[in-house]
Amino acid sequence: MSALAPVVDTRQAARPSTYAGPSTPPSPYLELSVPVAVEHYRSLAAALPGTAVHYAVKANPEPALLRALHEAGSSFDVASPAEVLAALAAGAAPDELVYSNPVKRRSDIAFAARHGVRLFVVDSPEETVKVAAAAPGSAVLCRLVTSGEGSDWPLSRKYGCSTGEAVRILVAAAALGLEPAGVSFHVGSQQRDPEAWGPPIAAAARVFDELRAEGLRPWLLDLGGGFPARLADDGAAGCPPLAEYGAAIDRHLTRAFGPTGPDRPRTLVEPGRGIVAEAGLLHSRVLAVIDRGGTRWVFLDAGVFTGLVETIEEAIRYPVTTSRDRDGGPRVPCVLAGPTCDSADVLYEQAMVHLPADLAEGDWVRLESAGAYTSCYSTVGFNGFPPLPTLLRA
Repeated sequence: MSALAPVVDTRQAARPSTYAGPSTPPSPYLELSVPVAVEHYRSLAAALPGTAVHYAVKANPEPALLRALHEAGSSFDVASPAEVLAALAAGAAPDELVYSNPVKRRSDIAFAARHGVRLFVVDSPEETVKVAAAAPGSAVLCRLVTSGEGSDWPLSRKYGCSTGEAVRILVAAAALGLEPAGVSFHVGSQQRDPEAWGPPIAAAARVFDELRAEGLRPWLLDLGGGFPARLADDGAAGCPPLAEYGAAIDRHLTRAFGPTGPDRPRTLVEPGRGIVAEAGLLHSRVLAVIDRGGTRWVFLDAGVFTGLVETIEEAIRYPVTTSRDRDGGPRVPCVLAGPTCDSADVLYEQAMVHLPADLAEGDWVRLESAGAYTSCYSTVGFNGFPPLPTLLRA
């Protein structure tokens, strides 16, 4: 391993560090329970028997988390050289990795190939040519576009192609000496509708049929991520249980490919939020409570640029608790804002958060289900604020 690993640009490999101090880190910080994440991994694996689970390293690359997930049986979804190295350092074998970023630097493809990664996702002829040159003989999946309907964080704008384009790309991949392994898609993050997997599975089956008619033998279907976590606006019932997602996916696979037999491909999923979100609790303190024209603003020391990027357009709404909750006093609607000087650093304004009326400077505000896309989404130091540290707990 060490002989293969060249120096990696630290800007690319940089990530928030695990806190190693004598007590708790200064606010804000992420408290992460690795056992809870492993429990969610096992629940998801049980809901999708026979489907390989590849944890999305980008959701939270904490080394202790990756090691524990690998020991529990997880493979990994990676999207950069730094994530390749992180997964390998956790104990994963190269053939347990899928490089899912559809557009990547040529040097990054070559880096992954030198470390043994042989499965890459593409969604264009240009990227297919690039993979053939940088990682000759590799296997490729072609990513289909989806609507993202039903998800809180759609992923439909940047990546994906039509079924016809996918067929042409995979036929061209075979001509370039690559293995046309199959198809991938993503139904959008925090997907609330288990039926959302139906249309892209049906589309994938059409691609498989056309490839077989061309004499090719695709064998793998990447069902992406999207499995939800508990969030603030879920209502009393919340999202459907994982068993409903598993049953819906199996039903659509059976309808598209048959219950068993050679026509039914191997499957994998790439969950991130569904595994690690509920394992994380983001601790922050109140900087100020200010009345602005009759509207109550609560400023926190954590914001959009310090771990809460997914609050942009109020897409992801974290459950919020405070150190004043136990007082049982009245609650009032508040705008929740972050600490930086940027006016975009506002978490919730259109749908305000009801917080204790006596909330004051120095009180704790905690955001639940914050284990995914927080510590790894922090800036390197906008306004001089450091990245969000992680405190591990049992």
